[in-house]
Amino acid sequence: MREPQGDEALIRRPDGTVLRAVAAGDGPPVVLAHGYGVSLLEWNLLWQDLLAAGRRVIAFDQRGHERSTLGGDGAGSGPMAADYAAVLEHFDVRDGVLVGHSMGGFVAIRAMLDHPGLVRRLRGLVLAATWAGRIYQGAPQNRLQIPLLRTGVLQRWVRTPTGGVLFGAAQCGNRPSPAMISVFRDLFLRQNHAPLLPIVRAFSQEDRYPRLAEITVPTVVVVGAADRTTPPGHARRLAAGIPGARMVTVPGAGHALNWEGTEALSEAVLSFPARAAG
Repeated sequence: MREPQGDEALIRRPDGTVLRAVAAGDGPPVVLAHGYGVSLLEWNLLWQDLLAAGRRVIAFDQRGHERSTLGGDGAGSGPMAADYAAVLEHFDVRDGVLVGHSMGGFVAIRAMLDHPGLVRRLRGLVLAATWAGRIYQGAPQNRLQIPLLRTGVLQRWVRTPTGGVLFGAAQCGNRPSPAMISVFRDLFLRQNHAPLLPIVRAFSQEDRYPRLAEITVPTVVVVGAADRTTPPGHARRLAAGIPGARMVTVPGAGHALNWEGTEALSEAVLSFPARAAG
């Protein structure tokens, strides 16, 4: 449950949104964008690994999540993608790596397409347990959970002891961790999901697979072999569509790669060597 420790910053957006960010360490920067319904807390294990490897690590709560507010533009993928550009600009990220998990990766793809200037700030992109749209394809679990989320039934079910365990376990791989389930359930239930429904609708209604070839930043796609939320089929499409991308599959891991696949994520980040000064 311990959040990443570092210096806090508040990033104010034109629509009134205020993003809470945390930064620590020195060296080449790594920016971490979390998934739906949680917070920057999800990066606490990877945070320590990257600091130990000599990286400057930056994470932020997505708009409408945890301690970041939601302004007038709402929680669509467009405003959220613009938030990524604002975070990178605020911290003057140069020669950085952007890591997007789940929703964080979905929005990162739009950010790369909508804000081509980000290419000058990044040397690497890591897309973890994510997709580029049409999230229902090949994922029957989503066809069940997302409509229940929209109606509020899922949230009520997750508050029950049995529902909370089953929902948390569905995000994990072959060996669900009670600690992961407990922390994920707590984070999920702390969110006010009603204002976030526009981004949930975007998961299925938007489709950026046809534009993946426009992404020019070197990319690693990481997926858990047992991910039922974003099955490996989405990862294969991402790796095939983004020029030069490579795919890493984590055996036995599920959707919670932030905890189950920490080593693979760390290796993916560190696979982008820092450019020599000058």
